[in-house]
Amino acid sequence: MLSAGGMFGAYQAGVWKALAPVLSPDLVVGTSAGSLNGWAIAGGCTPQELIDIWLDSKMEKMMRVRWRWSSWQGLWDPAPLHEAAHALTERYRPRIPYALTMTEIPRMRLRVVRGEDVTWRHLVASCSVPTGFPPVSIDGKLYADGGLLEVMPLSTAVQMGATRAIAVNALPVMPSRVVRLAARMAASVSAPRPGVAGIEILEIGRQLGSLTDAVRWKPGNARRWIEMGEQDAAPLAGRLASEPALPLK
Repeated sequence: MLSAGGMFGAYQAGVWKALAPVLSPDLVVGTSAGSLNGWAIAGGCTPQELIDIWLDSKMEKMMRVRWRWSSWQGLWDPAPLHEAAHALTERYRPRIPYALTMTEIPRMRLRVVRGEDVTWRHLVASCSVPTGFPPVSIDGKLYADGGLLEVMPLSTAVQMGATRAIAVNALPVMPSRVVRLAARMAASVSAPRPGVAGIEILEIGRQLGSLTDAVRWKPGNARRWIEMGEQDAAPLAGRLASEPALPLK
């Protein structure tokens, strides 16, 4: 399970570097930045390929403020995100079960899209932070960031049959009091989601920085978060290596 996190998503690439040699997941679930990483991982992306994506200078344009702004269009230019989503869907296709989450607005309902049903537009929608990126229209409905309702897509993993999961949480604490309040308000008006009893969760994550860090790409930050992810995941990688038959389904 790969969480939301904006530019903190680089941390998940470091975790994948540590886990890939000892882990063959049965399914991958992601939301927001985690949906992009998850799509690549489910498509057979190597750790170095994922790291290269996060270290590419093109990431600097991902949350670039546009000069002409209106609240309904969003603060950031969506073109670089569209380009990145296109590139991922052209380069990778899921080899194992995969799902992402989006938030249907204004109904504030969590929408799950799986495997071959996922298009580049779904990847964009899953990352479309309200007021940051414009909502995405798919089949006559508007969708925004999946992390708005569930930063870690736990209920989706349960729906897909997971009983044991590794949760890679790049956003364990919202890096802004205002954002935390907005997230709680959004969750309070959303439709009830399935319970999550009966699943063992192995969590990796830590607070990585400020709200500014989360929305502005800097190569030094990306490298540091990748290294932190690899370090944090190393103990679990050792555990999995000592239990090669351990089921994660």
